Amino acid sequence: MLRICKYLSRGEIGQLLIGLVFVVAQIWFDLKLPDYIADITKLVETRGSAMRDIWIAGGKMLLISLCSVICAVITGFVAARVGASFSQRLRSLEFRQVESFGPAEMERFSTPSLITRSTNDITQIQMFVTMGLLLLVKAPIMAVWAVCKIAGKGVEWTTATGVAVVFLLVMVALIIHQVVPKFRSMQRLTDNLNQVARENLTGLRVVRAYNAENYQEAKYAKANKELTDTYLFNNRMMAVMMPTMNTVMNGLMLAIYWIGAYLINAAGLMDKLTLFSNMVVFSSYSVQVIMSFLMMSMVFVLLPRADVSAQRLLEVLGTRPSVTDGRRDAGDPRLTGTIEFAHVDFAYPGSREPMLQDISFTAQPGQTVAFIGATGSGKSSLVNLVPRFYDATKGRVLVDGVDVRDYELGALRDKIGYVPQQSVLFSGTVATNIGYGTPTRDDGGIRAAASIAQADAFIRQMEGGYDAAIAQGGANVSGGQKQRLSIARAVQRSPEILVFDDSFSALDFKTDRAVRDALHAMRHHATTLIVAQRIGTIMDADRIVVLDAGRIVGQGTHHELLESCPIYREIAESQLNADELAA
Repeated sequence: MLRICKYLSRGEIGQLLIGLVFVVAQIWFDLKLPDYIADITKLVETRGSAMRDIWIAGGKMLLISLCSVICAVITGFVAARVGASFSQRLRSLEFRQVESFGPAEMERFSTPSLITRSTNDITQIQMFVTMGLLLLVKAPIMAVWAVCKIAGKGVEWTTATGVAVVFLLVMVALIIHQVVPKFRSMQRLTDNLNQVARENLTGLRVVRAYNAENYQEAKYAKANKELTDTYLFNNRMMAVMMPTMNTVMNGLMLAIYWIGAYLINAAGLMDKLTLFSNMVVFSSYSVQVIMSFLMMSMVFVLLPRADVSAQRLLEVLGTRPSVTDGRRDAGDPRLTGTIEFAHVDFAYPGSREPMLQDISFTAQPGQTVAFIGATGSGKSSLVNLVPRFYDATKGRVLVDGVDVRDYELGALRDKIGYVPQQSVLFSGTVATNIGYGTPTRDDGGIRAAASIAQADAFIRQMEGGYDAAIAQGGANVSGGQKQRLSIARAVQRSPEILVFDDSFSALDFKTDRAVRDALHAMRHHATTLIVAQRIGTIMDADRIVVLDAGRIVGQGTHHELLESCPIYREIAESQLNADELAA
């Protein structure tokens, strides 16, 4: 938990120090009260004492109590302010860190776990900073101070207090030993519950189509029960703490009065008054000691879970992305748009076998290079090396004559318009999705990009046109419409390089052809890489690269490959008739 405190700002540390000053002041006022109680007791016991003196002592006691309340209010305000600003910073830091993650890091943590860490875990840390951090300071100071005040007031009373304190320490240690492992598992089980719920909501149509509601309910109920049982176990263990504290406190008070009665009964007349006054003071201070341990018990409730949450958050913040920035912000201007793969091998993290082996080809500026092959042959893996979603394990990928690992990531990706295999839309409007990532809205550029992607017609039919609402994930548009909007988003950037990762699969043949013709008309502006399964999509490409089991088995134009590459010819014959092959 201490390691997470390094993210506190100087202002927050200053506010905490101010809060600690008021905590110490509150402790002083609280521990001053028994002295005034003792004074009032002596005045009451002394014959001839003026009522005025008693009222003055009582007024001082009320003033001290009021000052203690004011200090408590200020301390609570400062702690709440620091807790809120600290949690805000942690959320921002985690979000920024997650944005730098590549696919490898996302697979390591998983989306549901990252959501839990940015919400539930940070909430646990905030609760500890707001309540536990000051209690962690206040409780030991108050306990030590109170013990010093009662030292020498009576061996018997001191022994009784020591026994009570030792009992409480043993009990708290046993409870913490039991619940800390459960707190760790609670966060993991929360991740699991989040994952099951998210999976069900995302795939709701499939669940309904297969009448799998009962299966999903059973799956959710199992995850929910595991979390609930663990939570109940922790609550039961913690529930033992408070009544035990009250029992020990009341038992200690009873022991003090019992011992005091015995001592007073055995003492002389003058000693009786002194012993009675000491007993009143000792009972007040002993309550402060027990209250200190009561506060520490609250810390022990908050600290284990906050500590687990802090470790989970630090795990995210301390993860170094596998893809890091280089120093170049531009390539060779004479080679603008050139892409070269030089003997590239690639293996996914943790994989024993390489996905790609000895990949070499060059895409000249303005050319269209297409990739085709069986499922799992490495087509998507290959094009993902260009925007550096992964880095090659051997060889070099060059863009504009510069190794992509030498580029600043922002500078490299500004050169690329990327359309992923699964089209992704964001909640907002059609215009904000097409113009995504651009600082200012360019209506002309957005409409031009939509026309190239053959999306303008259906956009105009939507209510609101380019200002029509798009639901999260594009749930209110069809698969083909999502692909066309994604293509428009890539084109709108006017990039040097366009990467289409099987981005025409949801389009009908007519629309596919129209989009390719529009792209062909602007291809002198951009080098285009296309991953496709359909021969019709790529047969007009300047170069077609055929992949099989991660290796290049053929390169050339459509007609050249029909003659020289059996795998390509086999794919083509399965999709085209004899007339189309001869065309």
